[in-house]
Amino acid sequence: MHRTTLRRLACATGAITLALALAACGDGDDGREGRPAAVETARNGNVFNSADVAFATAMIPHHAQALQMALLAQDRPLSPEVRALVDQIQAAQTPEVETMTTWLTDWDKKVPATSLDHANAGHDLDDMEGMGGADDSDVPGHDMPGMMSGDQLDELEESSDADFPRLWMEMMIEHHEGAITMARTEQADGRFADAIALAKAIVEGQSAEITTMEKLLDQQ
Repeated sequence: MHRTTLRRLACATGAITLALALAACGDGDDGREGRPAAVETARNGNVFNSADVAFATAMIPHHAQALQMALLAQDRPLSPEVRALVDQIQAAQTPEVETMTTWLTDWDKKVPATSLDHANAGHDLDDMEGMGGADDSDVPGHDMPGMMSGDQLDELEESSDADFPRLWMEMMIEHHEGAITMARTEQADGRFADAIALAKAIVEGQSAEITTMEKLLDQQ
């Protein structure tokens, strides 16, 4: 990965990784996650169930990978339409990660690691090339719907400027489809109203982005 992109990654994800680090300091595990759909009440009065916890826990690393892909696009020559998509994904998903981190912290649940954590983990920039890594198990949430493998992220990073927009959109469509699947599960099974509302927003927003990307791909 280019050093400029890596520095931008470290700066752009600072707020998210700081929030995750602070939340991790207060993690608790009461052993109740194993009770499907069990209703719990947080100290702040939030009423939630295991589906809400699963949604936030999975969607944080899922969103983080989308943000990683958006950051890889920052130094690429893109059409105005693709650039707008990149900016839109960053603008929407960064605060959503922070919101879900707050929920898990309020609920005294573990906040998951993400692919963005490495940016502020004290690693040398040269050691961060190929952030996905050859072993997909090193990619947080690698087994979730729509997640790219380490090899796919490397392919995207190493693609030519001419090939990058097409490959980025193809991967982002798949990534969005996975997020929509997860969000629909939350809509069906969740209890916490704010999480259900966010899931609805993800379905609507990312479905619209998929439609836009499919049209742009058809024009190529």
